[in-house]
Amino acid sequence: MATHEITSENFEDVIKNNELVFIDFWATWCGPCRAFGPIFDKASENNADIYFGKVDIDKQQELANQAGIQAVPTLMIAKKGHIVYQQAGALRAPDLDSIIEQAKKLDVEAALSEAQQQEQQA
Repeated sequence: MATHEITSENFEDVIKNNELVFIDFWATWCGPCRAFGPIFDKASENNADIYFGKVDIDKQQELANQAGIQAVPTLMIAKKGHIVYQQAGALRAPDLDSIIEQAKKLDVEAALSEAQQQEQQA
């Protein structure tokens, strides 16, 4: 499966209407982004069950600001409508593969329940 362009207009729909979403925030002038791009694209081909999107921060500055992007590349992951991961830095293919497997196994409801319990205890 190819990657999809994500914009301010479709961001919320993509997050809400797909079980698992990986988003690469990138820029054309960014060397690490150019290195990570093919790794991200290859992962999208190998994981057809995941929605892979890309956000060009220069074209989508408002979205990048709303998402709190301070460095590129930044990988964001959403599962069942919730942002579950956001980390800046280019990843090697084995590291991205590991994150993909962890995201697939993540029980979002259990994680949210645990977080709520911790908030109540604090």
